[in-house]
Amino acid sequence: MSTAAVLAVLLPFAASAIGLLGSRFPKGLRGAAADTAANRRAAWIAIVPTAVSTLLTIWLAYSIRTGRAAGGGDWLSRFTGSADTGRVATASVTVDTGSAPISVGLLVDGLAATIAVLVTVVALAVQVYSVGYLRGDRRYPSYSAFISLFTSAMLLVVYAADLLVLYVGWEVMGLCSYLLIGHWWEDRANSRAAIKAFLVTRIGDVGFLFGVFVLGTAAGGFRIADVLARLPELPPGTILAAALLLLAGVAGKSAQVPLHTWLPDAMAGPTPISALIHAATMVAAGIFVVARLYPVFLAAGPALDVLAVMAALGMLGAALAALAQDDLKRVLAYSTISQLAYMAGALAAGSRDAAIFHLITHGAFKALLFLCAGAVIHAVGSNLMSAMGGLRRELPVTFTAMTIGFAALAGLPPASGFFSKDEVLAAVERSLSAGTLATPAALLLYGCALATVAVTGAYAARAWLRTFFGEHAPSGLPDTAVPGPAPSGPSGIAVPGPASSAVSGSAVPEPAIPGSAVSEAAPPAVHEAPAVMRWPIIILAVPALLLGLPGVLHIHWGTAVLSVALALLGAGAVHAVWRAAPRRDPARLLGPLRGPCERAFSVDALYRAVFVRPTLLLAYVVARADGRVVDGAVRGSGRTITGLAGLVRRAQNGNAQLYVTGLLAGVLLLAVGAVMLR
Repeated sequence: MSTAAVLAVLLPFAASAIGLLGSRFPKGLRGAAADTAANRRAAWIAIVPTAVSTLLTIWLAYSIRTGRAAGGGDWLSRFTGSADTGRVATASVTVDTGSAPISVGLLVDGLAATIAVLVTVVALAVQVYSVGYLRGDRRYPSYSAFISLFTSAMLLVVYAADLLVLYVGWEVMGLCSYLLIGHWWEDRANSRAAIKAFLVTRIGDVGFLFGVFVLGTAAGGFRIADVLARLPELPPGTILAAALLLLAGVAGKSAQVPLHTWLPDAMAGPTPISALIHAATMVAAGIFVVARLYPVFLAAGPALDVLAVMAALGMLGAALAALAQDDLKRVLAYSTISQLAYMAGALAAGSRDAAIFHLITHGAFKALLFLCAGAVIHAVGSNLMSAMGGLRRELPVTFTAMTIGFAALAGLPPASGFFSKDEVLAAVERSLSAGTLATPAALLLYGCALATVAVTGAYAARAWLRTFFGEHAPSGLPDTAVPGPAPSGPSGIAVPGPASSAVSGSAVPEPAIPGSAVSEAAPPAVHEAPAVMRWPIIILAVPALLLGLPGVLHIHWGTAVLSVALALLGAGAVHAVWRAAPRRDPARLLGPLRGPCERAFSVDALYRAVFVRPTLLLAYVVARADGRVVDGAVRGSGRTITGLAGLVRRAQNGNAQLYVTGLLAGVLLLAVGAVMLR
């Protein structure tokens, strides 16, 4: 079993190295035929190792579960794997650093095995889907290699037995995110989005690294098992400081308030990347780390209150922002922030299992939704819902799968999200009386959670209706809260839509996908995605629909009825507004709140005013000081030496008459001086 865990991590890593170096080996040819051959080789290099890694993680999960203690835990802990007592530790190497040692090794338990299956299944689906989505893209070999590297890094985070080993995978994921978001770097908006994601997550990672150091040095080592075992011996202040520092990294990686602003801009990357990194796996890494180190956060009570406030603000604020977006991918991006906040809320409320349950189901249905969105964009040629409508007949497979995904997102039975959201809401409700949170934090979390259920139903229904019902109108009928010029579509044709997005200030559709160009004279022939893209959608639709069924006998009926009623209330309100005027955006029901929601409450503008502009001003002052003072002093000293050298040079010009004249003048001066001083 230890060999299987090592191979599961190393196979995608090897695939990334071979894909980067060997896709065009040995001739390195370029051109249409050579690019097609390189893409084909890169696809096999990426897919086969990922498939083998998927089989290994499934086998590991099965082995761990069959070897667990009989009857351990309730149904939810058994489902998430936290009740599985079987553990496999790979042979680790201890590195003596002179203080706290570093243990390089992997640890496989029920929790890690469960999350690893989610990672590899989604990664495999994305690799296969990308073969069709990026057909003809010259940089597909590097794209697929970076996905493989990301998969390996995420598995390293999941299986890591040491905090520093976990941190290595954590940072490699950030690098892959930067590279993949900026895949189409020729578009300035894409490169800026990649840089923004890199910088914002790095801010959180600084705190995360210090939190790791605080825990490791206080516990005398970085092995996770040792840190948790020595937790009762640590001072409460140290535990609280470490927990708060770790939360900074969690906020950055999982796009939680206040470091959430990078995720909507990250939609500039290819849609399959949004499905893999920014919906199902990387953003879930922060939630997984809190679950892995959960005793640390339980021992630091105020840290859970902070997490609860972050979750409450994030889930409702992001849901309202999603309700006002016209870009379909941005709707799903803000939805991701909101759903991750649900998981954070469950952790704050004291239920790790409910958080992991929702993480698993969310990974399935949100990856499904992003892949379906990619199929819609592939067919329509635009990200904007104002350019969609009436697609249910032309895209029956995508329509059915996306309906399942939206039902799971809204928490409607029998989709998987209904059962996991029920557990989350029940845990939050219990926190009102269980005392795990301060009363104000618990009340805020519970109120925002219920309100978010209604808003989630509203924005899910709005996206569903605007995409698949009504009339298909590529030219669109914009109905935006913020006036301005229309953004450019994939083939350079203006596609009406919001000129101001919630984050970056512009709704930027993806670059052209072969076969998806929009034409003013002849609208594109809308058709279902090719089979290589359809099958991952069909396969992911199964867990999105059925993954929650183990909880069918454990429903909290009061909470469930309230949740479904609120979701249907939000969806019904949107449907009523849409039916009254199908060509207009139902987001108008927000009234005067529509503008602030569309701009995501201007958090980015606030950050630009408070942090970005002062930093740029300081950088300008430093650059001017460096250029005028430091460089000026260097240049001035150079000019002085040059001037003195010029004077000396005049006395050394090789003219004998000048030398004799100078000699006579000197003798004369000496003679005069001697006479006068006698």
